[in-house]
Amino acid sequence: MDKNDIILTYGSDPVAMTRALLEAIDIESLILDKNSSIALKPNLVVAATAESGATTHPSIVREIISFLQERGYSRIKIVESAWVGDSTKEGFRVNGYEAISKTFKVPLVDVKDDDYEKLTSNGITMEVSKTILDTDFLISLPVLKGHCQTAMTCALKNMKGCLSDRSKRMFHNLGLHKPIAALNAIRCADLVIVDSLNGDLDFEEGGNPVRTDRMFAARDSVLCDSFGSQLLGFELEDIPYIQLAESMGVGFTDLSKARVIQLNEPTNDKVAHPSGEVANLARYTLPKNACSACYGNLIHALKRLDEVDRLGNLETKICIGQGYRGETDKTRIGVGVCTRGLGKSLGGCPPKAIDMIQFMKEL
Repeated sequence: MDKNDIILTYGSDPVAMTRALLEAIDIESLILDKNSSIALKPNLVVAATAESGATTHPSIVREIISFLQERGYSRIKIVESAWVGDSTKEGFRVNGYEAISKTFKVPLVDVKDDDYEKLTSNGITMEVSKTILDTDFLISLPVLKGHCQTAMTCALKNMKGCLSDRSKRMFHNLGLHKPIAALNAIRCADLVIVDSLNGDLDFEEGGNPVRTDRMFAARDSVLCDSFGSQLLGFELEDIPYIQLAESMGVGFTDLSKARVIQLNEPTNDKVAHPSGEVANLARYTLPKNACSACYGNLIHALKRLDEVDRLGNLETKICIGQGYRGETDKTRIGVGVCTRGLGKSLGGCPPKAIDMIQFMKEL
């Protein structure tokens, strides 16, 4: 796997998807020494299950450990810290990490109990977990989801769980964006495997999950977040810490130079319609056998339009899904290659949320 690669897979089985990604990555070409210390850094910001759209699916963590141990890597730890005021240990318990630890003999490290090293980057001094700093190879396992303060959280922001609670508070006082970039200039992930199965629309703590049934991997955290931002319907300018991290030498934002390797096609599993805001946004859609990835991107695009008061301008519902293949109703509008016979249609399989936004604005 090269530095400019993004490997993408679709499905509803995180175990099979994780293994497919790991095989495509060729992990042994990245971690040459089988005695290397490896840290897995999931997102357990709150003590909530992955179904809420807040936390990393534990089956992903389990499969990575199994895969690594099969290949002779034995020095593996799971390292994480919940946000200020919540219990990491409770997050471990709720998500079954104690059983994972016992089964695979892999220690759980609560960063809240760790020793820290005080380091300065770009004028910001912070306390960083010594376990993370001493790790030879760091695998970040973020959830791609919205965030009420930074618009999005993925690879770069997931590193915030490597700080002391005191530094987390300080990051918020400084506005999050520059500190997040500065932290990654000190230590960023060596490999990112993104859980984008059902991330929340807006909030780090979950509550409005949107099924997209995908996972992707990257070695460059900046490139990873640039790709993720488009999937959620954001411009880079909406998430300042991404470009700030690029300016600090963490990685690159230019997706035109990235090689996106898609391992399979999206499936047309039944799309879930959670209650609340997602159901409200779904009123603007006409799905027929829609793939979760395509439909999830449309929901994110509708949400972005709603945030800038443009959703009310839509005069017709948006058709989406494989059920529209062969239809030629010129009065209808659709997104995705399956709707190409309609009067107006946006191509792509699936089209990104950012492209859907532009398409609907032009309507």
